[in-house]
Amino acid sequence: MDAKHSIAADLLNWYDAHRRDLPWRAPPGAQADPYRVWLSEVMLQQTTVATVTPRFTAWVARWPDIASLAAADEAEVMAAWAGLGYYARARNLVKAAKVVAAEHGGRLPDNEAALRALPGLGDYTAAAVAAIAFGRRAVVIDGNVERVVARLFAAAGKPAVRAAAEAITPDRRAGDFAQAMMDLGATICTARSPRCMLCPLAAACVARATGAQESFPVKPAKKPRPQRFGTIFWLQRGDEVLLVRRPARGLLGGMRALPTGPWGETRPALADAPADADWRLRNATVTHVFTHFALELALAVARWDAQTIPVAGEWWPVREIDSAGLPTVFAKAAAAIRGE
Repeated sequence: MDAKHSIAADLLNWYDAHRRDLPWRAPPGAQADPYRVWLSEVMLQQTTVATVTPRFTAWVARWPDIASLAAADEAEVMAAWAGLGYYARARNLVKAAKVVAAEHGGRLPDNEAALRALPGLGDYTAAAVAAIAFGRRAVVIDGNVERVVARLFAAAGKPAVRAAAEAITPDRRAGDFAQAMMDLGATICTARSPRCMLCPLAAACVARATGAQESFPVKPAKKPRPQRFGTIFWLQRGDEVLLVRRPARGLLGGMRALPTGPWGETRPALADAPADADWRLRNATVTHVFTHFALELALAVARWDAQTIPVAGEWWPVREIDSAGLPTVFAKAAAAIRGE
């Protein structure tokens, strides 16, 4: 057995004994539910297993299959997604489910090319679903896999990592192999202080042989994240607060939220307040980091005595604000205003 085949065999033996027990996984060698694999891969993008696991369980209890998700109200789906971030993922889940229901008989396609044609399924997700759910030989590279392969071969740069991953991906059990690589990166070949003594691939690892484990993968220098500013408005009528829907397109599109003014390079104060009210700026701010910029939000509060709603929106009970499905940045603001 050559070295590359030995890597796959050693890793699969380790996986059979030490794999993580996750609600979307099938036992080693068994075929997983494609819907669960797809959903888990989408949820896990930029989100930890610890965060996803209870949310996944609640989701499949509500929408257990593609047919139920395709028929779901998008607003309810977006509310259920609240707090997971990257909300385009949820919108694309619904879009893709509708396409699968209408064009594929309610079953996910079983190959990478057809999977990539669905809304929201890029190269990584298509490869993961093809391998894990359908047993296709596909090269699956997430952050954990990239780190393992980069260290294993001292591979610098994504093309080199992909070529190395391609070389060691087996024809059989490609899905288990991909999940084994993910587990190895998450539990042993970690970003800091990797536990090399427990690694089933330690003898073959080039980076370990030279003591350079933490130098891989080689990351490009990060660009400074731009800073933006805004104001969130808390307009309260009795025991209710005004909530609005964000525009369908754009950041946090279609989500229920607190009204907000523009987000720009300077502090907007009370610009675009939702009503002509006696606004008071709190002596506090809320910060949130998005992928492409950091946001600092001032908090403005006011009372509203009229029965009419000053802008298109809805009155929501303050004591039930946690059930409104607010995105994290607005949930932070609500908690700060309420003194939580």
